[in-house]
Amino acid sequence: MSTIFSKIINKEILANIVYEDDLVLAFKDITPQAPIHIIIIPKVTDLKTLNDINEKHITVLGHIVFVAIKIAKSEGISENGYRIVMNCNADGGQSIFHIHLHLLGGREMNWPPG
Repeated sequence: MSTIFSKIINKEILANIVYEDDLVLAFKDITPQAPIHIIIIPKVTDLKTLNDINEKHITVLGHIVFVAIKIAKSEGISENGYRIVMNCNADGGQSIFHIHLHLLGGREMNWPPG
């Protein structure tokens, strides 16, 4: 099943891309929840939710976190802090069923998040 994220990966939909390599694509969220809000998605299509992760995904998931840290540094938010969020299924706040990570920063984060 095609999602908006797979369409962004395939360049069928434009996005404000901030990072891309063979494994992942990162772009600015169109409805940001913080001054810096970047979505990082794997280019694999068999990961709809966190529940779909198995051993073959370890490399790409580690790479997603590595890329988030790299982007946080390039966006100037690594020193003051940032938040990485992954939602799972509807009750967990997931609305697009292609696993993804939210990198949020540029302001103080509150706890609990909601």
